[in-house]
Formats: sequence, structure tokens, C-alpha cells
Amino acid sequence: MNELALRVAVRVLRRGGVIAYATESVFGLGCDPFNEVAVARLLRLKNRPQWKGLILIGANFAQLRPLLKPIEPARQETITASWPAPITWVLPVHAWVPTCVRGHHASLAVRVPAHAQARALCAAFGGPLISTSANPSGRLPAKTGLRVRQYFAEEIDFILPGKVGGAVRPSEIRDGLTGAVIRK
Repeated sequence: MNELALRVAVRVLRRGGVIAYATESVFGLGCDPFNEVAVARLLRLKNRPQWKGLILIGANFAQLRPLLKPIEPARQETITASWPAPITWVLPVHAWVPTCVRGHHASLAVRVPAHAQARALCAAFGGPLISTSANPSGRLPAKTGLRVRQYFAEEIDFILPGKVGGAVRPSEIRDGLTGAVIRK
């Protein structure tokens, strides 16, 4: 892992920038979820409506926990035991979490990725990050930094060099309260 590039990515994020980085199956676009200007810019780049909400990734559950309402301990144990993995859980969220992140929902999609560089990015940043596929809406997700550049040219602030993991599909999404699969 390129430590210098990781430090540059964190600097860009802290300044309100939008970056691209490798995840388990595709490159993702990310930014500070608490910088509403950065989130609005990311949504505009993707041509994604705000009401849909976004996924947040964290280096560990401790980075995500403050955003989430408490759930039954057995359910929480099942969720945390499933990570790190390309499994996203939709969980009840505190109302103070920005609408630009959670959309028009009382829940939030969260994941601790299996991709070591994505976790290292969150750890270096010191908190969770937006994680949405690096592609304009309706286009195939980017699997390389070159494809990210082709899609977004100079519109994003930094591409963290890296390779996507071996997952063929985007992360599975499950309801955190029931375990039901929302997206395979």
C-alpha cells in the first residue's frame, strides 16, 4: 500500500474533496459524509438523487456505531461478526445524520469492507466515508483508476492508486433488523 498516496487522499478528504478508491468489486467515490458540500458534489457527479441515500464504510464498527440507533444485542453481534466483508447492513440511524447521506430514510446502509486499502483509508481519515460506485448513474461501475478518469476527467480531486478485490458483484445489502436480503 502506498502510504504517501494514502496521506494525500486523507488531506483531500479533509479539505472537502471527492476521491476515488478501490473496494471489493469496483472503484468507489468517497467523501466526508459530514461535509454537505462534498456530498452534494459527489451526488451531482453521479447524477444520483439525494433521496436514495448512500452507503458509509468504516475501518471498524466503532466508526459507524455513533451514527446508528441501538439494536438488539444478538442482531448487532450477528452483523459485527459478518465483517469485514462485502456485506452492507441497513440499520436504524439517528435523525441528526445529514439527510444528504441517509436520504429520505430512517435507516443507513453501512459496511466494514473486506478490502484492506478501503479500511486503511477510513482508519487514516479517522471516521467513516461515503462509498458509492465510481460511475455516472446508468453506466457500468469503474474497475480501474483509468476508467474513473475517463468517466470524471478532472471533476474528482484524487484517485487513490489500488486494485479492486476479487468480488464479482457489488456488496450484498441486508436489512439489519431482519437479516432479509435487499440486494444480492
